[in-house]
Amino acid sequence: MDFRLSPDHQQVRDMIRDLATSEFAPHAAAWDHDRILPTAALAQLAELGFYGLLVPEEHGGVGYDALAYAIALEELARVSAALSVMISVHNSVCCWPLVTYGTDEQKARFLPLLTAGTLGAFSLSEPGAGSDAASLSCAARLDGDHYVLNGTKNWVTNGAQAGVIVLFARTDPDPAVGPRGITAFLVTPDLPGFSVGKHEDKMGLRASDTVELALQDCRVPVANRLGAEGQGFKIAMSTLDGGRIGIGAQSLGIAGAAFAEAVKYADTRVTFGKKLHEHQPVAFLIAEMERRVAGARLLVHRAAWKKMNGLPHRIDASMAKLYASEAATFVTHRAIQIHGGYGYVKEYPVERYYRDARVTEIYEGASEIQRIVIARELVAAAAAAQLDAAPATHPTETAS
Repeated sequence: MDFRLSPDHQQVRDMIRDLATSEFAPHAAAWDHDRILPTAALAQLAELGFYGLLVPEEHGGVGYDALAYAIALEELARVSAALSVMISVHNSVCCWPLVTYGTDEQKARFLPLLTAGTLGAFSLSEPGAGSDAASLSCAARLDGDHYVLNGTKNWVTNGAQAGVIVLFARTDPDPAVGPRGITAFLVTPDLPGFSVGKHEDKMGLRASDTVELALQDCRVPVANRLGAEGQGFKIAMSTLDGGRIGIGAQSLGIAGAAFAEAVKYADTRVTFGKKLHEHQPVAFLIAEMERRVAGARLLVHRAAWKKMNGLPHRIDASMAKLYASEAATFVTHRAIQIHGGYGYVKEYPVERYYRDARVTEIYEGASEIQRIVIARELVAAAAAAQLDAAPATHPTETAS
């Protein structure tokens, strides 16, 4: 197996790393400290095609494959995880389901806007339905050529700025129907009855807005329904498979940045007459951090490779997201430890990396949910293999 990046993928990495380092890195700490939405950076990224990374060229996008896309998110996250997640949400869980499940009319109507600079969002969670996504209570009632939506959605990244939101509501109120009663919609903020609620004051990713959305008799045209009635849960789960690769890449970027800072500090700081990395406990920490960063990269790239080659990748996406997010938490924690007291103050970026890393174990499927997904997929695969291996049976002949 060849683990090297192709020349094209190397070019993507180098281009985005240079852009992020020169244009965005000088502002990332201020964006975080002052909760400044990086509008100028987003406009620049839109102009460079980053709003259409997963959109085919015929619809105005650049058509990155899944690995190039993961590399792009990792490089942005090395500088600003908040900027990376805004681009990730826009591409992974807004543009991708529209490209995959949208009608030709919907693609023609929405994709040019999204690729040109209109930000997208994804709204599945509710105050009473987070990890248990099938228990949505936001209701959608058909009324002529519109659906009337009522309910509250929360944890919506990009929600205050988004021009298009992939939003999920229950079209069948019967609890026995479960996830089959959920439908996806393309909601725009100009629709009557739509409003933005509370802006969350978060621990990390502070330059990225996370908001509550209120739907009060919000009339959504039937033409804005994404997929068939009752197909929403399937759309959400398949969308999150790709989104989890994106969060894995974001986690990898955070971990990589924290690791680089820790190594640099350990090579300059002198204690007891030695550089920090010459002390065995610190050397062991550095080795363990590298092991986890390298493992995360392999899992994220494998999941992306499977996706871009059209192979089943649900379990791979979950493993990549689970391992990379937990690696980011571990590495950023140890980076602060290596910095000592300096790691606890905002003069050094590792405290921001630590705060940004923490949510990667929670959103787009908490670590506990990823373990459930992995176990279910493994058991299902084992059962299928056992069934395939079972000998053929024939009716027993009986004497007359």
